[in-house]
Amino acid sequence: MTSTGTEASAVLGAVRGIAARLRENGREAEERGWLPEENIQLLDKAGVFRTAVPRAFGGLDLPLSDQFDIVAEIARGCGSTGWVANAWVSSAWLISQYPDQAQEEIYAGGSLRVSGGFTPTGRATRVEGGFVLNGSWRFNTGIRGADWNILAALVERDDDEHEEVYAVVPASAMTIADDWDVSAAAGTGSSTTSLTDHFVPAHRVVDGFEVLEGEVAGRSNAGAQSGREYGLTLYVMALSVAAYVGMARAALELFLEKAPGKGIAYSHWTETREHPYVQFQVAAAANKIAAAEGLAALYTRRIQEAADAGERLSTEERVETRGRIAYAVQLAKEAVETLHAVSGASVIVKSGAFQRVHRDILGLSLHGLLAQLGGFEAYGRVLLGLEPDTEYI
Repeated sequence: MTSTGTEASAVLGAVRGIAARLRENGREAEERGWLPEENIQLLDKAGVFRTAVPRAFGGLDLPLSDQFDIVAEIARGCGSTGWVANAWVSSAWLISQYPDQAQEEIYAGGSLRVSGGFTPTGRATRVEGGFVLNGSWRFNTGIRGADWNILAALVERDDDEHEEVYAVVPASAMTIADDWDVSAAAGTGSSTTSLTDHFVPAHRVVDGFEVLEGEVAGRSNAGAQSGREYGLTLYVMALSVAAYVGMARAALELFLEKAPGKGIAYSHWTETREHPYVQFQVAAAANKIAAAEGLAALYTRRIQEAADAGERLSTEERVETRGRIAYAVQLAKEAVETLHAVSGASVIVKSGAFQRVHRDILGLSLHGLLAQLGGFEAYGRVLLGLEPDTEYI
């Protein structure tokens, strides 16, 4: 086993060891609208926040498949914690696409938590030495515990054209609204955040198109030698699926734990697990999870192969991958819904973890980048010989 493989196994083993505790803290996370500090410290101690940081800065620089396994295991413990970890890890990787000066500044500690608002709802004004940033950004997952924050903004210009940039600011500079009041993924603390007249030096601002395509100048880790040139949009979507897979695994685990000795109310069935219909549904759910895992393994392997070879996936491959990502999310969601439908009325009790898994995966499956609506449309168009009609690939 390579040193990278050994390190990945160590982090994964550590996360497996804390999954039960993350689950125990799930209700507290939901009720307070943010992760308990214990969860963050446990992940930090396990090495999670070093997984996407380059080795040059003391990180582990793990490949995509290892990152996926780690995030999935976190989400098996707690869906909100898994979603936040996914956001922090993927955004920490994004810093590797910035100029060396920014990387040296932001990666300095080796362990890093980065949140982000990737919808360009802010405005950036060019000034000497950088930009002045103003605006607000919704759904800023993980901002309450982040070190840095990446913000998409439109550059103010005199003509009718617009230029999108991604600026990195200290998370402490953000004003956080108390507006995260939701029925799913409540523990992610994905509040609206804002900035007023905040100066960002030029080395921490990159052109949106260039960062999407891995073409930012002034960085020494560009190209095939890094094996981490994934492409921003596809990488973020690919890793995010791990949270759904982890939640689906949790649902199956929780259902099987409760099955022995549980009867079916208002019937003669004293053991739910002996009913053929329940057996059928459990098998169907397990197979849906396995199918989602299989799709994820397929596309993560192809993304990594291309990165290792210093190649960009073709448009067709990227669209196909987005379609598979959407279907993996759908399969994971369907697995949880299938198990929920045969769990009995007691499943709605808030002290139980299953109801939270169910609500979290239903809510998160509505994410625009990961839902079937966009993913299947683009893939179907390409299969039918049309252009994908989306830049989100």
